[in-house]
Amino acid sequence: MRTVKSYPEAWPLHSPFVISRGSRTAAHVVVVEIEQDGIKGVGEATPYPRYGESEASVLEQIAAQLPALQNGMTRAQLQQALPAGAARNAIDCALWDLERQQQHTSLLALCGVELADEIFTAHTISIDTPDAMASSALALWQYGARLLKIKLDDHLISERLVAIRAAVPEATLIVDANESWRAEGLAARCQLLADLQVAMLEQPLPADQDVALGNFIHPLPICADESCHTRESLPALRGRYDMVNIKLDKAGGLTEALALAQAAGQQGFGIMLGCMLCTSRAIRAALPLSPQAQFADLDGPTWLAADAEPALQFSHGVLNAAAASAAG
Repeated sequence: MRTVKSYPEAWPLHSPFVISRGSRTAAHVVVVEIEQDGIKGVGEATPYPRYGESEASVLEQIAAQLPALQNGMTRAQLQQALPAGAARNAIDCALWDLERQQQHTSLLALCGVELADEIFTAHTISIDTPDAMASSALALWQYGARLLKIKLDDHLISERLVAIRAAVPEATLIVDANESWRAEGLAARCQLLADLQVAMLEQPLPADQDVALGNFIHPLPICADESCHTRESLPALRGRYDMVNIKLDKAGGLTEALALAQAAGQQGFGIMLGCMLCTSRAIRAALPLSPQAQFADLDGPTWLAADAEPALQFSHGVLNAAAASAAG
């Protein structure tokens, strides 16, 4: 018989995180602990209001599975019991963590994955004035970050991007509009981004309006985020998107995320590995996907005033994967 616990946590940020949907000052996560024979597996998820989730709703979903979990629910059974989302992610990752400890191995070894010693991750610049965003970009560049993710809404697009590019002419830039743009004028905006040597554009249109992406040749790769959750999302993305952003919270855990990555690669999509605002627990659970990713956006813990222990090591735009592997 297993013992199962679930509970919410709030992790204050060191500065506000601003995207097109609003500003956040803390990362609100849900943690699941599954203990069996003295071994405890831990999983973390971030409920996301965009997908109709809250801490209360996620905890309620988890509570409904307690009898099955206590009686030995497997990851395969979990996939049928819960839909994709944060609740399934927290449980799935806890089951993976439990299994890797039971087998006295690492999560990477359990997944048959080897990592390079370092993972270059994007660092996010949240929405602000053009000058403030350019200053943030320059500070990150001087810190050592070479891949910068620019959050945008529907205002001051050219002003912000021109200022940022002038501040960091050699940086690799990716842009995330978080569904805030509309089809009218989209082709011209994409050309502007291409002219400024932006490497990729993420989710410019609302997920239910992305049919417009099939109406023009993309001058730069466009990546699906809110439009892509699981393998079932892929057929509708063909001809519209060039890449998919895989996040454990959207996929409902590492189990589906691994399957999604394999299917996306087979169907010709590039892969971005992303995250929500979270602690190092959530990033560590996603690391088996990193070798397949053209872009890694794993800076969630770097926004925290303090991180969960053992914390991952981020330095100069790089995640120390060797240390993460050694820690499990």
